[in-house]
Amino acid sequence: MTGSGALRVVAIADADSFVKWSASLLGSVPGIRRHLLLVQTPLTASVEQQRTALSGTGMLAEDVTRVAFARAAGWLEGQRPDVVLLAGRGPFVRLMGRVVDGLTHRPVVVAGLPGMAIPAQRGALDYRRHTDLLVVHSHREQRAFTELGERIGVHVPTALATLPFARTRSRVLAGDRMQVLSADAVRPTATLVAERPEQPRSVRMPATDLVFAAQALVPVARAERAEIAATLVRAAEADPRRRVVVKLRSRPGETETHLERDPYLDLLPARLPDNLVVSYGSMAQALSTAAGLVTVSSTAAVEAVASGVPVIALDSFGVSKSLLNTVFVGSGLLGGRSEVVAGRFRHPHPAWLRDNYFHPSAESTWWQHVEQLVALRRAGALPHRRVPEARGGALHEAWHRASVLGSEDRTLSGTAALAVGVPVTRALGVLRRGRQSAGGGTWADASTDFTLEPNPFHDSIRR
Repeated sequence: MTGSGALRVVAIADADSFVKWSASLLGSVPGIRRHLLLVQTPLTASVEQQRTALSGTGMLAEDVTRVAFARAAGWLEGQRPDVVLLAGRGPFVRLMGRVVDGLTHRPVVVAGLPGMAIPAQRGALDYRRHTDLLVVHSHREQRAFTELGERIGVHVPTALATLPFARTRSRVLAGDRMQVLSADAVRPTATLVAERPEQPRSVRMPATDLVFAAQALVPVARAERAEIAATLVRAAEADPRRRVVVKLRSRPGETETHLERDPYLDLLPARLPDNLVVSYGSMAQALSTAAGLVTVSSTAAVEAVASGVPVIALDSFGVSKSLLNTVFVGSGLLGGRSEVVAGRFRHPHPAWLRDNYFHPSAESTWWQHVEQLVALRRAGALPHRRVPEARGGALHEAWHRASVLGSEDRTLSGTAALAVGVPVTRALGVLRRGRQSAGGGTWADASTDFTLEPNPFHDSIRR
C-alpha cells in the first residue's frame, strides 16, 4: 500500500539492540508510514546510542518519539497504527502487549529477536505467545521455534525475514561519525578523542583493522573475558601496522540490552599498545575498514559475512548452547586465540549459508504475512491473541510492570510487589537451577536447537 493508504507501522522498543533491529527491519519495507516509540525503562537507549542504532536504517531523529510508560497508551490511541512491532526483551514485550490489548483500535502485533536466536529459548517464545506473528531470520531458526512451540504447547505463526543489518554493504566509508578513543583515552580521566570525518568519502579506506565485537553475556567467567582482553593486546603487539578495535555497545554510564558484569574496559591493562583502540560507533562503520572480525557469538559475525569481511568465531572456551555459538558449527568460522593473534580469518562454507541467515531474498516473506494479517483484522476475521492473565492476580501484574520499568514505576503497588517478589523470585531461581539435571538438561543437548530450562546468564532487567 502506498500514498494515503500506506500502512501505519509503529515499533515499540527500549534497549539499543532492539532499536537497531526494529528500525532496520521497518526500513526494509517500502511504502509504509513508520515510526519508533521509545518507552522509558532502565534499558532505554541513550540519545547517542539511538543515533548510532538508526545509522543506515532510513529512520531519522524526527521519526522517533520518547515517552514514559504512563503516556504510551494515550500516544498509541492517537496514532491508531495498523501494525505494532514489539521490540524488546520478553518481559517488556509482555508489558507492552497488555497496553496494546487495551487499545480501542487493536493493531496487528508482530515481535521478533534482534539477532541470531539459536538456540531458541523457551522464555523467548513464551513471552511472545500473544503476538500475531513472530519474525525469525533463518530457516534453522524457523525449525527451532516450531519444534520448541510443539514441545511447550505455544503456537505462534512464524515468518522469515532477512536479518536487516546483514544485507550486503559497500565497504566505502559511510558519512556517519564513529568515535574512536585512543589508548590513552580508555581511562575515564583521558580527554583525547579522535573522530573520523563527518563528510562522505569517495575513496576506499584501507581494510586492515582487526575488530572485536564484545558481548555482555558470553563468555560469563571473568577469567575467560580477561583472556580475550589479553589476546587482543597480543594481537596488537604482534602487528603494530594494524589497528585492533574493541567495538563496545555502551559508553560508561549507558545501559545496553544485557547486563555486563565484567566490562572489557576494566579488563584491559592500564597501558595499551598505540594501535589498540575502543569504538562506540556503528558496527557497519567498524566493518568498513576491517580486515577481519573476532567474536564469540555476536550477530556482528553475520553482518561481517554480508560485508565480505572474514571472521573468527572464538571456540577457545568450547562450543555450546551456553556460549550461544552452536550456530557456527559447520560454518568454517570457528577458531582459537592463536588464529586471532596471527590474523588467520576465514570465510564461511557455502553449504552453511542458506540455512543460516543467507537465504534468497525471495524467501523473506514476513511482510506479505503482515499484510495478510492486516487484511484479516480489517475484515474482523483475525482473533485477538491477548496476553494471558498473571496467575497471581493484581500483585503479580504489579510485579511484572515494576520489574520492567524499575525506577520509572512509581506506583505503590509496584513498590509493594517488588518488596515481596524479589526474595521470592530469587528463591524460585535457586530451586529451578537445583532441579535441572546434573548434565545441564537441554542446554547441554547438542542434538537440538532449542532449550527448555531457564537460561544460565542471571541477566536481570533491573539495573
